[in-house]
Amino acid sequence: MTGRFERVMTYAILAVFSAIALVPVLGVLSTAFSDPQSLNTGFALPDGLHWANFAQAWTRGHFSSYLQSSIIVSLTVVIASAVLSTLAAYAFGTMRFPGSSALFYLFLIGLTLPEEALVIPLYYDLRGFGLTDTYWALILPQTAQSIAFGTFWMRAFFRGSHGSLVEAARIDGANSWTTLWRVLVPAGRPAITTMVVITFMWTWNEFLLALVMVTSDSLRTVPLGLVFFQGQHSSDFSLLAAAAVLVALPVVVVYIALQRRFIEGMLSGAVKE
Repeated sequence: MTGRFERVMTYAILAVFSAIALVPVLGVLSTAFSDPQSLNTGFALPDGLHWANFAQAWTRGHFSSYLQSSIIVSLTVVIASAVLSTLAAYAFGTMRFPGSSALFYLFLIGLTLPEEALVIPLYYDLRGFGLTDTYWALILPQTAQSIAFGTFWMRAFFRGSHGSLVEAARIDGANSWTTLWRVLVPAGRPAITTMVVITFMWTWNEFLLALVMVTSDSLRTVPLGLVFFQGQHSSDFSLLAAAAVLVALPVVVVYIALQRRFIEGMLSGAVKE
C-alpha cells in the first residue's frame, strides 16, 4: 500500500512540474501560429495554423545569416572541445604524473568563474590580437569554457568505469592512444554524447560574448539576432514567438536525435569516484 501511494505521489509531482515546464512552451507555440492581427498572447488556442509567421520572421529577421554564424561557431566549439576534453580527461583519469591533481583543479577554475567577470578583460585581450569582430572571438572563449566542463565530465567517466578494459588492452600490448580511441571512446559514447549535447546547447544560446565581441551584422548569432528582431517588432507578438521557435528549434532537434544516449550518459557518465 505504501509503495503504491509513493508511486502515485511521484507521478503527481512529476505531472505538476511537467505542466509548469510545458505551459510556457505551449503558450509560445500558440502565439507563433496565431493570426498576427489577433491579440492572442499564448493563453488561447489559435484560430488556425498561420505558417506564414515563420516565413515572415525568417526573412524580416535575416535569420539565415544568423543561423549560419551560429552553426559555424557551435560546430567548431563542440568538435574542438569534445576532442580536447576527451584527451585531457583521459590523461587525468587514467594516468598519474607529478602535479596532475593541481593541474586538474586548475581546469576546474573554469567552471567557477562567471562569464560576466571575464568578458571585459577578455575583450581587450582579443582586441589586442585583432580577433574582435571575428568568429574566433566567439569560438576561442567558448571552447576554453567548454573544455573545463568536458574534462571534469569525462574524467569522472574514465576513472569510474571500464578499468578492466584498460588493463586488458595494456596486457594485449595496446598503447595509450589505441586504448583511448579503440577501447574507451566506443564504450563512452553515451557520456560523450551527453557532453556534446550540453556543450552545443550552451554554445547555441550564448548571448553575452556575441553582444560584446561582435559588431558586424553578418557575424551575429541567432540569440543576438533575436534581440535585435525584438527591438524592431516589439508589438508583433506572433512574429516574435515564431522567431523564438526558430531559434530554439535546432537545440530541440539535436536533443531529440540524441535523446537516448543523452539520458544514458546522464545516468552512467558522471559516476562517483
